[in-house]
Amino acid sequence: MKDIIREHGGRVRAIIRKLTGSYNEDIEQDVYIKTWQNLDKYQESGKFRQWISALTANVCRDYFKSRGYKSSALASGDEEALENVAVPPRQEIVLDAKQRQKIILKAVDDLPRKMREIVVLFEFEELSYEQIAKKTGLPVGTIKSRLFNARKILGEKLKFLKGE
Repeated sequence: MKDIIREHGGRVRAIIRKLTGSYNEDIEQDVYIKTWQNLDKYQESGKFRQWISALTANVCRDYFKSRGYKSSALASGDEEALENVAVPPRQEIVLDAKQRQKIILKAVDDLPRKMREIVVLFEFEELSYEQIAKKTGLPVGTIKSRLFNARKILGEKLKFLKGE
Protein backbone atom coordinates (compact mmCIF):
# COMPACT_ATOMS: atom_id res chain seq x y z
CA MET A 1 0.00 0.00 0.00
CA LYS A 2 2.93 2.33 0.71
CA ASP A 3 4.04 1.94 -2.91
CA ILE A 4 0.58 2.90 -4.16
CA ILE A 5 0.50 5.99 -1.96
CA ARG A 6 4.01 7.01 -2.97
CA GLU A 7 3.36 6.47 -6.68
CA HIS A 8 -0.19 7.83 -6.96
CA GLY A 9 -0.52 10.20 -3.97
CA GLY A 10 0.17 13.34 -5.99
CA ARG A 11 -2.44 12.43 -8.57
CA VAL A 12 -5.02 11.58 -5.89
CA ARG A 13 -4.43 14.92 -4.12
CA ALA A 14 -4.64 16.79 -7.44
CA ILE A 15 -7.98 15.17 -8.30
CA ILE A 16 -9.33 15.96 -4.84
CA ARG A 17 -8.26 19.61 -5.19
CA LYS A 18 -9.74 19.81 -8.69
CA LEU A 19 -13.10 18.33 -7.69
CA THR A 20 -13.57 19.86 -4.24
CA GLY A 21 -11.71 23.13 -4.63
CA SER A 22 -9.26 22.39 -1.81
CA TYR A 23 -7.18 19.60 -0.37
CA ASN A 24 -9.09 17.35 2.03
CA GLU A 25 -7.07 14.79 4.00
CA ASP A 26 -10.22 12.85 5.02
CA ILE A 27 -11.14 12.28 1.39
CA GLU A 28 -7.59 11.18 0.59
CA GLN A 29 -7.68 8.68 3.46
CA ASP A 30 -11.04 7.37 2.23
CA VAL A 31 -9.50 6.87 -1.22
CA TYR A 32 -6.70 4.75 0.21
CA ILE A 33 -9.10 2.76 2.38
CA LYS A 34 -11.36 2.05 -0.60
CA THR A 35 -8.32 1.22 -2.72
CA TRP A 36 -7.18 -1.30 -0.14
CA GLN A 37 -10.70 -2.75 0.21
CA ASN A 38 -11.21 -3.06 -3.56
CA LEU A 39 -7.72 -3.98 -4.70
CA ASP A 40 -8.88 -7.53 -5.42
CA LYS A 41 -11.55 -6.15 -7.79
CA TYR A 42 -9.02 -4.24 -9.90
CA GLN A 43 -8.83 -5.80 -13.36
CA GLU A 44 -5.42 -5.87 -14.97
CA SER A 45 -6.98 -4.98 -18.35
CA GLY A 46 -6.93 -1.26 -17.49
CA LYS A 47 -4.28 1.05 -16.15
CA PHE A 48 -4.10 1.27 -12.36
CA ARG A 49 -3.65 5.05 -12.63
CA GLN A 50 -7.03 5.35 -14.34
CA TRP A 51 -8.66 3.00 -11.85
CA ILE A 52 -7.46 4.94 -8.81
CA SER A 53 -8.41 8.21 -10.54
CA ALA A 54 -11.98 6.99 -11.05
CA LEU A 55 -12.09 5.73 -7.47
CA THR A 56 -10.92 9.15 -6.24
CA ALA A 57 -13.61 10.94 -8.27
CA ASN A 58 -16.24 8.58 -6.84
CA VAL A 59 -15.07 9.20 -3.27
CA CYS A 60 -15.31 12.96 -3.91
CA ARG A 61 -18.87 12.54 -5.19
CA ASP A 62 -19.73 10.41 -2.16
CA TYR A 63 -18.32 13.15 0.05
CA PHE A 64 -20.71 15.69 -1.47
CA LYS A 65 -23.61 13.33 -0.75
CA SER A 66 -22.52 12.63 2.82
CA ARG A 67 -24.26 13.89 5.95
CA GLY A 68 -21.01 15.38 7.23
CA TYR A 69 -20.64 17.51 4.12
CA LYS A 70 -24.29 18.53 4.09
CA SER A 71 -24.24 19.58 7.73
CA SER A 72 -21.02 21.56 7.23
CA ALA A 73 -22.45 23.06 4.04
CA LEU A 74 -25.57 24.15 5.92
CA ALA A 75 -23.41 25.73 8.60
CA SER A 76 -21.33 27.58 6.02
CA GLY A 77 -24.22 28.42 3.68
CA ASP A 78 -22.96 26.31 0.74
CA GLU A 79 -26.14 24.22 0.64
CA GLU A 80 -27.91 27.16 -0.98
CA ALA A 81 -25.41 27.09 -3.81
CA LEU A 82 -26.00 23.37 -4.37
CA GLU A 83 -29.73 23.94 -4.60
CA ASN A 84 -29.19 26.55 -7.33
CA VAL A 85 -28.61 23.82 -9.92
CA ALA A 86 -32.32 24.03 -10.74
CA VAL A 87 -32.54 27.83 -10.47
CA PRO A 88 -34.03 29.68 -13.45
CA PRO A 89 -31.27 30.95 -15.76
CA ARG A 90 -32.11 34.66 -15.36
CA GLN A 91 -31.22 34.77 -11.69
CA GLU A 92 -27.78 36.30 -11.29
CA ILE A 93 -25.58 34.34 -8.95
CA VAL A 94 -22.01 35.15 -8.06
CA LEU A 95 -20.24 31.98 -7.06
CA ASP A 96 -16.69 31.31 -6.09
CA ALA A 97 -14.75 28.54 -7.81
CA LYS A 98 -15.35 26.01 -5.04
CA GLN A 99 -19.11 26.47 -5.16
CA ARG A 100 -19.08 26.23 -8.96
CA GLN A 101 -17.21 22.93 -8.80
CA LYS A 102 -19.69 21.52 -6.29
CA ILE A 103 -22.61 22.54 -8.47
CA ILE A 104 -21.02 21.03 -11.57
CA LEU A 105 -20.25 17.76 -9.77
CA LYS A 106 -23.81 17.55 -8.51
CA ALA A 107 -25.13 18.12 -12.04
CA VAL A 108 -22.83 15.39 -13.40
CA ASP A 109 -23.95 13.08 -10.62
CA ASP A 110 -27.60 13.71 -11.58
CA LEU A 111 -27.04 12.55 -15.17
CA PRO A 112 -28.44 9.17 -16.24
CA ARG A 113 -25.94 6.41 -15.36
CA LYS A 114 -24.90 5.67 -18.96
CA MET A 115 -24.14 9.31 -19.71
CA ARG A 116 -22.47 9.92 -16.33
CA GLU A 117 -20.11 6.99 -16.91
CA ILE A 118 -18.95 8.42 -20.26
CA VAL A 119 -18.54 11.95 -18.85
CA VAL A 120 -16.44 10.66 -15.93
CA LEU A 121 -14.24 8.56 -18.21
CA PHE A 122 -13.76 11.37 -20.74
CA GLU A 123 -13.58 14.47 -18.56
CA PHE A 124 -12.20 13.23 -15.23
CA GLU A 125 -10.10 10.25 -16.28
CA GLU A 126 -9.14 11.98 -19.54
CA LEU A 127 -9.57 8.84 -21.67
CA SER A 128 -9.88 9.06 -25.44
CA TYR A 129 -12.98 7.86 -27.30
CA GLU A 130 -11.07 4.73 -28.32
CA GLN A 131 -9.95 4.00 -24.75
CA ILE A 132 -13.51 4.43 -23.48
CA ALA A 133 -14.78 2.14 -26.25
CA LYS A 134 -12.26 -0.52 -25.26
CA LYS A 135 -13.10 -0.17 -21.55
CA THR A 136 -16.90 -0.18 -21.96
CA GLY A 137 -17.28 -2.35 -25.06
CA LEU A 138 -19.39 0.36 -26.72
CA PRO A 139 -18.91 1.65 -30.26
CA VAL A 140 -17.10 5.00 -30.57
CA GLY A 141 -20.22 6.51 -32.15
CA THR A 142 -22.31 5.62 -29.09
CA ILE A 143 -19.70 7.19 -26.82
CA LYS A 144 -19.66 10.40 -28.86
CA SER A 145 -23.46 10.49 -28.87
CA ARG A 146 -23.75 9.98 -25.11
CA LEU A 147 -21.08 12.59 -24.45
CA PHE A 148 -22.84 15.06 -26.76
CA ASN A 149 -26.21 14.47 -25.07
CA ALA A 150 -24.69 14.67 -21.58
CA ARG A 151 -23.01 17.97 -22.45
CA LYS A 152 -26.31 19.26 -23.83
CA ILE A 153 -28.10 18.37 -20.57
CA LEU A 154 -25.31 19.82 -18.45
CA GLY A 155 -25.24 22.96 -20.58
CA GLU A 156 -28.95 23.47 -20.03
CA LYS A 157 -28.76 22.74 -16.28
CA LEU A 158 -25.69 24.89 -15.75
CA LYS A 159 -26.26 27.80 -18.13
CA PHE A 160 -27.00 30.06 -15.16
CA LEU A 161 -23.30 29.72 -14.31
CA LYS A 162 -22.50 31.49 -17.58
CA GLY A 163 -24.88 34.31 -16.72
CA GLU A 164 -27.34 33.48 -19.52
